[in-house]
Amino acid sequence: MSSPEDPASGLDDEQGAAVAAPRGPVCVLAGAGTGKTRTITRRIAHLVRAGHVAPGQVLAVTFTARAAGEMRTRLRVLGVSGVQARTFHAAALRQLRYFWPQVVGGEQWQLLEGKLRIVGQAAARARAGTDAASLRDLAGEIEWAKASLVTPGDYPATVARLRRDVPGPAEQVAAVYAGYEELKNRAELLDFDDLLLHTAAALEENRGVAEEFRDRYRCFVVDEYQDVTALQQRVLDAWLGGRDDLTVVGDANQTIYTFAGADPRHLLDFPRRFPEAVVVRLTRDYRSTPQVVSAANTLIGAARGRVAGTRLQLVGQLPPGPDPRFQEYDDEPAEAAAVARAIRRLVDDGTPAAEIAVLFRVNAQSEVYEQALTEAGIPYQVRGGERFFSRPEVRRAMTAVRVAGIGPEGAALPDAVRAVLEPVGLTAEPPGGAAQRAQWESLLALVELAEELVGVEPSADLRRFSAELDARADAAHPPTVQGVTLASLHAAKGLEWDAVYLVGLVDGTLPIQHAEGDDAAIEEERRLLYVGITRARRLLSLSWALSRQPGGSRRRRRSRFLYGLIPDEHPAARVPTGGRTAGGAKPRCRVCGKPLLGTMAMKVRRCDDCPSDVDVELLDRLKDWRRSAAKEQQVPAYVVFTDATLTAIAEQRPADSSALVSIPGIGANKLDRYGEAVLALVAEGDDRANLS
Repeated sequence: MSSPEDPASGLDDEQGAAVAAPRGPVCVLAGAGTGKTRTITRRIAHLVRAGHVAPGQVLAVTFTARAAGEMRTRLRVLGVSGVQARTFHAAALRQLRYFWPQVVGGEQWQLLEGKLRIVGQAAARARAGTDAASLRDLAGEIEWAKASLVTPGDYPATVARLRRDVPGPAEQVAAVYAGYEELKNRAELLDFDDLLLHTAAALEENRGVAEEFRDRYRCFVVDEYQDVTALQQRVLDAWLGGRDDLTVVGDANQTIYTFAGADPRHLLDFPRRFPEAVVVRLTRDYRSTPQVVSAANTLIGAARGRVAGTRLQLVGQLPPGPDPRFQEYDDEPAEAAAVARAIRRLVDDGTPAAEIAVLFRVNAQSEVYEQALTEAGIPYQVRGGERFFSRPEVRRAMTAVRVAGIGPEGAALPDAVRAVLEPVGLTAEPPGGAAQRAQWESLLALVELAEELVGVEPSADLRRFSAELDARADAAHPPTVQGVTLASLHAAKGLEWDAVYLVGLVDGTLPIQHAEGDDAAIEEERRLLYVGITRARRLLSLSWALSRQPGGSRRRRRSRFLYGLIPDEHPAARVPTGGRTAGGAKPRCRVCGKPLLGTMAMKVRRCDDCPSDVDVELLDRLKDWRRSAAKEQQVPAYVVFTDATLTAIAEQRPADSSALVSIPGIGANKLDRYGEAVLALVAEGDDRANLS
């Protein structure tokens, strides 16, 4: 039998410093691919072997059961058994079961595995939406509120202060939240957040319970600390009870769950809370080639805000590899077909399909890649979501199309499909909740399939479209095998592949449209792309399409996050529709002529420091018009146009549709919906100027 591995062997200087740091508060800022799991398991083994703590006195908290299992396996290899490595919820459930007789007495309340049934009852009471997507959004909002320690009474004021995108009127959501809590408690049930709330309360309010727990556990380790919520931090504080034998590991650059209550301030403020803490930075990247690392550094180097101030500059440790690939395509099917061909070549050259991933921002983007990979004969698996044609809203939509028959005489197929899909959830503008928005995106993808079909078969009707959907559904359901991974960027967190294809990188998708006007949300979208880039070990491809379907208007713009990533001499460095000059040069300030940097500068086409020539009267008229339009549509004002877009209009005073769509933030949909009114307001100002 082999002897346990020495915890200090095979470490770089920074990893060694983290492992050997004295018992007490330690903060390990660990960049992507820098060996954080190796480091923290070695630290635990070091503390145990040095006699600072017994294995059973260590509680290591991870964010997934998979990560906890990996930690236990690595500790066994190091000869350390008995460490409790669990998720926050699993640890709390174990503790609550043990302490329930002392704290509450009687039979422990049962764990509520799924909350939608009770949320549905509460929603019906509050006269809120009770369809599946609405209930998922309401359940998610309740989870966010509890994770953020927000009570039903405080909910409306809190979301107003945070300008949070909520699934309905705040007072109504609060009523659903209150009703859910009442019904759940009456039935003596606990949801997963209750596990944390009750555990914290048991330790805070019962000295005997706290003393017994703290006598058992002396040392704490928290992984992915940037994703800790206020509720999880409350539990951690209750566990510690004023002690400081705590090691936290995290990377603020990978904070991508603030929408669910994660708060990187716990990581950022750690040295302030513990002034004597040892802080170690792990920056040597052992996962990716220097070329991939350089792209990641360039992207995150442009970040703004407090999180940006703590960013880690990674240093690639692997041999050089190929430069990242940047590709622009006319339309999404062309992009998907090209990606499938490239993957086919990789697989034929010996790269295992399981070592290849296609990553996208929203799950609705998967269908075109499912189809392209199927046609290329490449096995695939969809991670973190159902295959497109298995989604309930898509199945309902296909039934609706089938029942509708031929459709209204003389109506264009896309218009007929829109009309059929309106009763099953397709609205003119995206809804507020995440689940409803995901459903909406799936339905919109069906309209785009109709546009694609009619481009090939102009006479196609609903019956022909229904047959096309059935054929696609049948073709896109090969047997489940190990193959290329299709996943959203969120679902890819914590994973890695030899080759990664980041697709659909256009403004409005990444960053997502509803992030516009919110600087913090835009920066989280940047970090999401950073997570995607750092999943690649060797080959990285980034691509985008200028139109959704063949023959469509090429009005899309590549993601603003790609500025600075694409080499100037690269053919894809050009920007369509006014983003670059005809000669392919970088966009320059229209005042001083210097290259433009930053989203706002690109939008208004001048440097932040250069004087503004905004037409103040026009800007006021635009804001008045936007207020009326938003009120009429019952949507927030920024959904119509953001302040930045209105400022750009008031500065550039576009005279026609071509000039209007050259302003970032104004695409085909906004042009069709608002273009005439906006151009009339601009022309009104010009007429006044001429008269004066």
